[in-house]
Amino acid sequence: MEGSGLAVIEPNPVAGPVPAPVPTTNAWAARTAAGTSPWKTNQAPAPCSLADVMSEELAKELQDEDKDTLQKLAVGSGPDFLTTQTDDLDVSDDLLLAQMLQREFDLEHDQMLRMEERKVNGDSRVTISFENYRMVHPAETEDSSGSDVDLDTPEDAWDHDKPTTVPKRGYTGRGQNMVTKHDAKICGQKNSARMMQFPPDFHSGDSVGMVLPNHVYNTLKVHSYKEDHRSHRVHDKKEISTAEQAIDPRTRLLLYKLVNAEILECINGSISTGKEACVFHAFGGKMGDLLVPNECAIKVFKTTLNEFRTRDRYIKEDFRFKDRFSKLNPRKIIKLWAEKEMHNLNRMRRAGIPCPEVVLLRKHILVMSFIGQNQQPAKKLKDIQLSADQWQQAYAQCLDLMCRMYRDCHLIHADLSEYNMLWHNGQIWFIDVSQSVEPQHPHALEFLYRDCRNVCQFFSSKGVPNVPQVHQLFNKVSEMNIQAGEDKDCLEQIQTYEKKEEYLSQGMSRENFAFDYFFERSKLQQEKQKAKQAENSEEEEDDET
Repeated sequence: MEGSGLAVIEPNPVAGPVPAPVPTTNAWAARTAAGTSPWKTNQAPAPCSLADVMSEELAKELQDEDKDTLQKLAVGSGPDFLTTQTDDLDVSDDLLLAQMLQREFDLEHDQMLRMEERKVNGDSRVTISFENYRMVHPAETEDSSGSDVDLDTPEDAWDHDKPTTVPKRGYTGRGQNMVTKHDAKICGQKNSARMMQFPPDFHSGDSVGMVLPNHVYNTLKVHSYKEDHRSHRVHDKKEISTAEQAIDPRTRLLLYKLVNAEILECINGSISTGKEACVFHAFGGKMGDLLVPNECAIKVFKTTLNEFRTRDRYIKEDFRFKDRFSKLNPRKIIKLWAEKEMHNLNRMRRAGIPCPEVVLLRKHILVMSFIGQNQQPAKKLKDIQLSADQWQQAYAQCLDLMCRMYRDCHLIHADLSEYNMLWHNGQIWFIDVSQSVEPQHPHALEFLYRDCRNVCQFFSSKGVPNVPQVHQLFNKVSEMNIQAGEDKDCLEQIQTYEKKEEYLSQGMSRENFAFDYFFERSKLQQEKQKAKQAENSEEEEDDET
């Protein structure tokens, strides 16, 4: 075309005819108006030149037709589109008819989405939206243009939940219209917004849009702090304490290490629970070259002192642990308590007294040999049924073990009763010797008298003949000679004897003598010698002068 800047391209007769162009919307509508169906097999249209297809006039004509179609769609939009606008639109065009049907389907789809959205949200303040799944833009629908938005609504109505702000000077307005930062409504709105700063676990309710007075907010704030501190305190207590038939995380970690090191094969259920410890059954493994027993008893000492508060009475006066005693740290006391039982059991095993054999000690966990068979622990003396001869034999064994424990091991059980004696293979076994003390303990004889009283009362209740009185059994075990009388009189005699010099020095003939007593005496002698040496040196200096 001349003057248009476009080159005219003629078809090449050698290359064959030019392919038929795709019919435009105008040609499609022309054939539909002529009564020919677009789906029928028709003859191909006559070929046209490329110059006609690329002309600007044709492009402008097509653009105008598209604008007309969009205007018709905009006029016919709405739920009653097909029924109300059919007479005004040219529905002979199949493309336009398909678009009209698709729009109706999209509107119904969006309406179902809005119904489902209202059903899910209900009256909740926090809502969800299916806006991203809608097929028709809200600006093209009639209901969104007129019914949802009220043009006469003031802008302040949308900020009814927004708290009123006050400038830095502390007030706004003048005269009677002055509002300060201490206004009740402003403070209430600020308090309502501050409710979101409370811990998530604190149930404060829905405070959005409310006006909370200062005293209500302060009360809720203090209560939230108390609840937060209480939850932390309870959590910490659970983390560091062992309750009945329960293990804290530290103890559980120690047990896991024993299993991972193959010292223990597995840990089973609880055997017994007392005021000071829990005992569990376990299958032993191996520990280096030393074979662990097939069945073991794990004694876990409780780290809480609520049930046994008098532990310090048995430890702080024992010279073996006196310097290491700390009443302010409960875990140190528990560790000493477990170590004390380990040493006492080893001393009893060397003396040939039937008792559990110590395998190892890990802090407050003591692994011992299991007294029993096939995961069934030996029964306590209070739970068994024996004949008269067996009870007589049991009493004789108990008396012999008490004497051997006092004379050979230099130990006093200090809690001997039918609860701490087991009957296994026709023999009495002593257990629970963590509170056992040496005879040089300031209260050792009092503990021994109490053990004798418990033993006499139990075997007398079982009908054992010739059970001696308490003071007689005490004299037989301790080789002392206290006079008969009531328990109060006997205890007074024992307390008087404990204060005598001969009782403190009688341990010198024993292997484990009263270390504290003689150590103090040796210190006094050393101080006297140093004092004499200082006096002698002063006299020599005076002589020289």
